[in-house]
Amino acid sequence: MVALQTLQSINNNLTETQNQISTGKEVANAKDNSAIWAISKVMESDVSGFNAVSDSLSLGESTVAVATAGAEQITDLLKEMKEKVVAATGENVDHDKLNADVQSLKDQITSVIGASQFNGANLLNTAGGDITVLSSIDRDSTGAVTSSNITVSSVDFEATLTLANVDVSSATAAEGSISEIEQLIQVAVDGAAALGASASRIEKQSEFVSKVTDAMKSGIGSLVDTNMEEASARLKALQTQQQLGVQALTIANSAPSTLQQLFR
Repeated sequence: MVALQTLQSINNNLTETQNQISTGKEVANAKDNSAIWAISKVMESDVSGFNAVSDSLSLGESTVAVATAGAEQITDLLKEMKEKVVAATGENVDHDKLNADVQSLKDQITSVIGASQFNGANLLNTAGGDITVLSSIDRDSTGAVTSSNITVSSVDFEATLTLANVDVSSATAAEGSISEIEQLIQVAVDGAAALGASASRIEKQSEFVSKVTDAMKSGIGSLVDTNMEEASARLKALQTQQQLGVQALTIANSAPSTLQQLFR
């Protein structure tokens, strides 16, 4: 009876170990270890949440990157416009030609503002407005979850870049436009810098979320995954015990018949 019970226990342990190796999970369900399983499920939920955060940050990062590129391009166009304005302060120049060049640059700037959108979000025009980027999820000691956001403000070049005030139709008009173009360049530079700072913040947050997610996945693995080295060693030991148990049970079963033969 003892040999049979021992063999049954070995077989149960062997089956459990084989399952752990085949599934790769030491804790596959609540029955295996309810406390560890519950913790792992909460952590898996948080990982899913952080995956959504990562997607949001990627979208926000792309949106800001497009806006930043547009703002930098506009800054360059305004610098080029400044050259035309300065040239137009002279009397012996073709003001009509310079005026046409300036108007072309104005049109390009307007075009860049309209094109600097990503997935429908535009941080350079009036209609686009600010964007809110989901940046983190936080779980407190009670288990309550809250979210954090990064708000990226629109620079609204459509409203702040008053291009109509730049006039090079005459030397006098050009003289009056020099201070105007300087102000416009400063507005563009400030806007590009603000967008660059937001892009940097989002990038750093994205890197942090990625590290947190990796750490949580590693933590889940250490809680529920099978240690293959230990499991393989345990499997070999149990297989050996099983063989010995079968032999012991065989001997135990044959002992009565041997005794009977002795008394014949």
